Amino acid sequence: MGSYTLKSIANRSDYMTIIRETEDGYVVRIVRDKDGFNEVTTDFISQALFETCVRTGYLTKIETGEEKAAVNA
Repeated sequence: MGSYTLKSIANRSDYMTIIRETEDGYVVRIVRDKDGFNEVTTDFISQALFETCVRTGYLTKIETGEEKAAVNA
């Protein structure tokens, strides 16, 4: 599926993992670093919004080695 870092303020390590693809978009798991604690949410993102986020640099694909570490975090 794939994992992506989220562009964020400061040196936070927020990321998003695609859990499932649907006809209209993606079900994703978002992990945000909140003062040393992980806030995990599951949400839906439309395909159009996802493509816009990748194109504008808000989402950046995590390479294979980094992706394994992010998914297991």
